[in-house]
Amino acid sequence: MPLLSLYIHIPFCQRKCPYCDFNTYAGLNRLFEPFTDALVHEIELAGQTAGRPAVRTIFLGGGTPTVLPASLLQRIMAACRSAFDVLPDAEITSEANPGTVDVTRFTALRGLGVNRLSMGVQSFDEAELQFLGRIHSADDVEAAFVAARAAGFDNINLDLIYGLPNQPHATWRRTLQRAVDLGPEHISLYSLTIEDGTPFADWAAAGRIGTPDPDLAADMYEAADEVLSSAGYVQYEISNWAKRNEGKIGKMGKEGKKGNKGNAAPSFPSFPSFPSFPSFPSPYPCRHNLTYWRNEAYLGFGPGAHSSLEGRRWAAIKPVPAYIERVNRGESVLDFVEEIDERLAMGETMMLGLRLVHEGVAFERFQQRHGRAMLDVFGDEIADLERMGLLERLPDRVRLTRPARLLGNQVFVHFLP
Repeated sequence: MPLLSLYIHIPFCQRKCPYCDFNTYAGLNRLFEPFTDALVHEIELAGQTAGRPAVRTIFLGGGTPTVLPASLLQRIMAACRSAFDVLPDAEITSEANPGTVDVTRFTALRGLGVNRLSMGVQSFDEAELQFLGRIHSADDVEAAFVAARAAGFDNINLDLIYGLPNQPHATWRRTLQRAVDLGPEHISLYSLTIEDGTPFADWAAAGRIGTPDPDLAADMYEAADEVLSSAGYVQYEISNWAKRNEGKIGKMGKEGKKGNKGNAAPSFPSFPSFPSFPSFPSPYPCRHNLTYWRNEAYLGFGPGAHSSLEGRRWAAIKPVPAYIERVNRGESVLDFVEEIDERLAMGETMMLGLRLVHEGVAFERFQQRHGRAMLDVFGDEIADLERMGLLERLPDRVRLTRPARLLGNQVFVHFLP
């Protein structure tokens, strides 16, 4: 059994945002306890069936995990540790809405072993926050960040959204500046998309709101990279930036305290359970998400959660009441199971790995994973993309060129069957 990552889906929100198409629900507080009972049972059964395999990352996502009482989160984390061998250096992340947290809640999370936060900020502009249906203000974000630091969190991500209809460049730059002024270790940027089945889709169809302008979004993406790079962040994935090392490795790294004299970039910290980036100058990339981008094994628990292990991919049913009922009856919660043939697996390794703009896909890792040389399988596609200026071939890997970071989907399609 390979080292695993666990995703725990908490499908509850205080209020669902009108742009969100995730499997989340507001107004179901009455289901908090029966949901937790079912989730704990699902986790324990999976761990027992698999023989208590080792786990290197856990991600509490949603939804808003921080709407659950701390006592229920404690039960969930206890189930993970009982059913799985959670490694001592495991990264354990919880998402958090700034409108649902305070220093007491953050202190409770730290007590449960959570060592990384991902805060859904989205904007520091009050009008944009209202447009996006957020329950918090910009001041709430700053208060939540200060509270998280006071509780001992030294690895915090902020999520931001750009490309809103008619969004001024000036407000986007102010949002970026307020984010970097807080000094988080990680920043994720997502372009707004109008998803089918959301209120935004209905409002756009009725002409109540505009639709995102892809050219405007591209300009904002480039502006963001400029601001973040100047502030000491380095991009490692299409949508993700990590704080530059600046001469020392973070607390979780073994290398070190001080040093890194000269101009050589330090490597990604040596976590025994996690392979390193090649000479990447930050200890803060999200290790859980690296599991996805490296096309490695993970298990998901909760309604709608996805899993991928040993050539199979599956997901649980989405409705929360049906999920609870099936678990209580001892029935399968599976919605579908998909067998991944080797051709698709190789294509997905390329598609996902190329999102890692620094690392790309290493020839050796591809060979180890699939038993075939990358250039034997995709040599023609790689050559074509090189000629188009979208891919660069290094001695040990391939990765996107800088212009291709805005054109990823045009690259990825070349590798899928």
